[in-house]
Amino acid sequence: MKAFISLTSWTRKSNIINNNKSNKSINASIIQGSSIGPAAYTVNDGDLKTTTLGNFLCKFADDTYLIVPAGNEASRPVELRNIQYWAKDNNLTLNCVKSSEVVLTDPKRRRQHDDPPLVPGIVRRQRLHVLGITVANDFTVSEHVQDLTVKSVQTIYALQVLRAHGLKDAAL
Repeated sequence: MKAFISLTSWTRKSNIINNNKSNKSINASIIQGSSIGPAAYTVNDGDLKTTTLGNFLCKFADDTYLIVPAGNEASRPVELRNIQYWAKDNNLTLNCVKSSEVVLTDPKRRRQHDDPPLVPGIVRRQRLHVLGITVANDFTVSEHVQDLTVKSVQTIYALQVLRAHGLKDAAL
């Protein structure tokens, strides 16, 4: 069993001093969806490390995943606090509302485990979207495959309708 915590939303806070010597807050220095945002975060997150041996972080662009093995489940709140302190030191804020936890279990194992206690402020989910793939808490990706199949069928149907209304193959 592993706890998998998705930490995917960061807010940058900056202060500037105008001619009147008063602070003005800037809540975002990078436009959401811009290509510079993930690169800027990647430069920033080089010093983000776990505090507990055996836990590790997966980082891709501006998504961060904390992976905690079953033996370290008690370290989850400490790790989260560490990440929040790191964010504050780097002029960022972790948005816990957009962060979530999935407890991954192997359904083939006979031993049943109780889920670890909830981490305050983090929602526990049955599935998680990791780099565009939906992973369920039992390591299955059937929901992801089903979604891909539905999208493919919808696209094929739309192309058939366009062809039936006279759109030439070259235009498709």
